[in-house]
Amino acid sequence: MKLFVPGRICLFGEHSDWAGGHRRTNSALEKGYTLICGTDQGIYAEVAPHPSRLVITSTTPEGERVGPHEIPMEKDALLREAREGGFFSYAAGVAYDVMTHYHVRGLRIDNYKTDLPVKKGLSSSAAICVLTARAFNRIYDLKMTTRGEMECAYRGEVITPSRCGRMDQGCAYGNRPILMIFDGDHLEVVELRVKKDLFLVIVDLCAGKNTQEILGSLNRCYPFARTELEKKVQEYLGPINKGVLEKVKEAILAGDARQAGELMTEAQRLFDEYVAPACPSQLKAPALHKVLSYKPIQKYIYGGKGVGSQGDGSAQFVARDEESQAKVIEITERELNMPCLKLSLRAGSRVRKAVIPAAGFGTRLFPASKAVKKELFPIVDKDGMAKPAILMIVEEALRSGIEEVCIVVQESDMETFSAFFHTQVSIENYNKLPSRFQEYSKHVLEVGRRVTFVAQEVQEGFGHAVYSAKEWVGDEPFLLMLGDHLYFSDTDEPCARQLLNVFDEHQVSVVGLVKATEEEIGMYGTVAGTWQRNARVLSITEFAEKPSLDYARTNLRVDGLSEGEYLRVSGQYVLRPKIFELLEENISHNVRDRGEFQLTPCLDRLRREDGFLGYLVQGRSSDVGFPENYLRTLRGL
Repeated sequence: MKLFVPGRICLFGEHSDWAGGHRRTNSALEKGYTLICGTDQGIYAEVAPHPSRLVITSTTPEGERVGPHEIPMEKDALLREAREGGFFSYAAGVAYDVMTHYHVRGLRIDNYKTDLPVKKGLSSSAAICVLTARAFNRIYDLKMTTRGEMECAYRGEVITPSRCGRMDQGCAYGNRPILMIFDGDHLEVVELRVKKDLFLVIVDLCAGKNTQEILGSLNRCYPFARTELEKKVQEYLGPINKGVLEKVKEAILAGDARQAGELMTEAQRLFDEYVAPACPSQLKAPALHKVLSYKPIQKYIYGGKGVGSQGDGSAQFVARDEESQAKVIEITERELNMPCLKLSLRAGSRVRKAVIPAAGFGTRLFPASKAVKKELFPIVDKDGMAKPAILMIVEEALRSGIEEVCIVVQESDMETFSAFFHTQVSIENYNKLPSRFQEYSKHVLEVGRRVTFVAQEVQEGFGHAVYSAKEWVGDEPFLLMLGDHLYFSDTDEPCARQLLNVFDEHQVSVVGLVKATEEEIGMYGTVAGTWQRNARVLSITEFAEKPSLDYARTNLRVDGLSEGEYLRVSGQYVLRPKIFELLEENISHNVRDRGEFQLTPCLDRLRREDGFLGYLVQGRSSDVGFPENYLRTLRGL
């Protein structure tokens, strides 16, 4: 499988990770507060199991291939390699840690691309460690969470000569801002949601710094301050830093780029006053301060500061907007001859992928479903064109802003589905088509470039079908659409886009809801809950799969609905990736409902552990898996 792990940039709170760690011996010290974010650049690799060795091939940022380097999967050999230092030591250290906790075989890592600068305060070594931990986790199904991968990577890196801090492996969380709070050995991680896009620039100062000298000088100020200078260092890395981070958190949550930039400039001023005198040879940083005060870029930025341990490694700026971000890069690279990287913090966790299960038999449409998959039944769309149902569903996803679509099918149906989306009609038939249909046949192939197929090897329920897409989805929120449901919006926005808007605002899993009568609820998943201030958004308190009428009357009534009305699932969901952990747990422990692995019990557990919203869709859905619904849809009802 292919993996990508970004670098890590410390936006605010440099040095506070190890400073907060000194609370083990001096509880009077303030906790450490750090705001980090993954970069847009990182380490790309293809990974696979190996029977007995750790085999690593690396690619430098300049494109040079190094290796393969082979290490026996034996603890003594891995530990010896880890302590030698260098690129391969990081992977060896993590492999050693994995072997102390799990029974695994070897691993092959082909780092085929690296676009992350090394030794520039972006934690390229931590990215390698996280990549290795994630590879073992995914290949051997170790069931580590993101936090678990981060901790494994940290334990692996500290075996090496690297002087990594606790914040470095935060790159495991990807390209989103993370607030990390350090209290002795305890670490708390809080994911923050950017309300509006923020655009940053990272500048390679092309100078030099000695990180070990910086860390050595500052560490002498801990755990107990003896001089006024040491007290000032502790004050900055403690209460001053905490106060700055509280304001930064507010700015991030509000999407206030101006305030975030101004706080960067203020944090740098205070760092220069309180901390730099403790290591003047490194922290006076003439190259850094030249760039921070460079006049031609000032009108394009709100502020900036140093990166990582500070010194003349890298600088960072908050640009006024995306166009200003490009101008800062252009000017800095042209006039100062310093390479730059973009870092864009996007609002929320944008949903890029959709999953459509289409592996069922179509029992209710038998015997027609013996000849044609129900997802391929023809429907006459609003434009008058006869389309298979699955195409209409894919088009709805793409119209809603989805970039990639995965259709889960039976292995025996793979060729049929793939041929529709990926193969042009024969030239003889193409020439017979009216020009309108010829153009549409090209459109279908363009749609097909966004479609991937995954086989559900055994048909063991809806939940199992969704779980089949786990590796394809990865650690991202995704849109789930049923393969036999069509959606008709009453607004200019598709029904799926309406759900995505709710997720973008709340960053909580959300399901589309429609009103249902007592006659319908026994055929669908049904929910109960309480309305939020927006009368269309429901805080869900219960999921029930095809409930009995007595149960629904007692437990599933929702305020504001007419007598005999309920809220059923419309067939569209936006789900956080944690759903895969819950499905995997049920599958591994053989927890079934009606003989199959169902999605609904996992949705209800996700609700309990993570929160869940429902949205009363402005539109309707039609389950064309029922003959009567299919007929109504054909009639345009």
